[in-house]
Amino acid sequence: MFDDFFVRAVIGGIGVALVAGPLGCFIIWRKLAYFGDTLSHSALLGVALALLFEVNVTLAVFVVSVAVSLMLVFLQRRASLSSDALLGLLAHSALAVGLVTLAFMTWVRVDLMGFLFGDILSITTFDLAIIWGGGMSVLVVLMVIWRALFAATVSYELALAEGAKPDHVNIIFMILMAGVIAVSLKIVGVLLITALLIIPAATARRLSSSPEQMAFFAILIGVISVWFGLFGSLELDTPAGPSIVVAALICFILSLMPVPLGLFRNNGQNQRGADNNAGVTIDDR
Repeated sequence: MFDDFFVRAVIGGIGVALVAGPLGCFIIWRKLAYFGDTLSHSALLGVALALLFEVNVTLAVFVVSVAVSLMLVFLQRRASLSSDALLGLLAHSALAVGLVTLAFMTWVRVDLMGFLFGDILSITTFDLAIIWGGGMSVLVVLMVIWRALFAATVSYELALAEGAKPDHVNIIFMILMAGVIAVSLKIVGVLLITALLIIPAATARRLSSSPEQMAFFAILIGVISVWFGLFGSLELDTPAGPSIVVAALICFILSLMPVPLGLFRNNGQNQRGADNNAGVTIDDR
């Protein structure tokens, strides 16, 4: 079965969707879209260092993403700049350093478009093992810290009162984000990773009445986006990674369409209440 490149692409894309959905929900609740963008931009620096030191690309991207996350925490405590200014500084600096490093490595031929926009059709069996192994590890950890992480999202003080150690949980969340960025790189590339995290979760908001339900729908919409995006790419001869994001965008647009009265009568109110309670940003830390 794994001899077919298209089958590997579908299985790899579904593996990423399974883990990107729940984490994307926390990005929506915490209003951290720019943080996801920062980590995805830093991925290119990880690619450059992997090629320079001849190490595994996924491992290098993960290490660099974790380093950028910890650097953000350090700068928040030492610098007088706002979080969005720090995120912009880190995102563009990491991207620029990565591009300059690649430019100096004249002895290496780099498929820059593949890293920027993904090359899901070139996934190997080893890549599948990394995607599913890393993704399932992230999901297991997320399930363990789900209650504490959601408490920290709703209220920092509430999490402290429950003994959840929100600072530690937030760092674990950043590490999980770094893991998802690393395993997603080959699927949709540096520039589209954040879209795969945010769009399915944003679509799931309208269909959900609880945090757990929103996470489930985000996974389902991600899987649907991968399926239709890849088949659309095959039929229309379009780039696979961007096609997946376009399929996710179509799902989001469809979710905005009018629905039969009463179908989601309580969902909108309940989800708005959850989002209002979970509106904690990095600044609140």
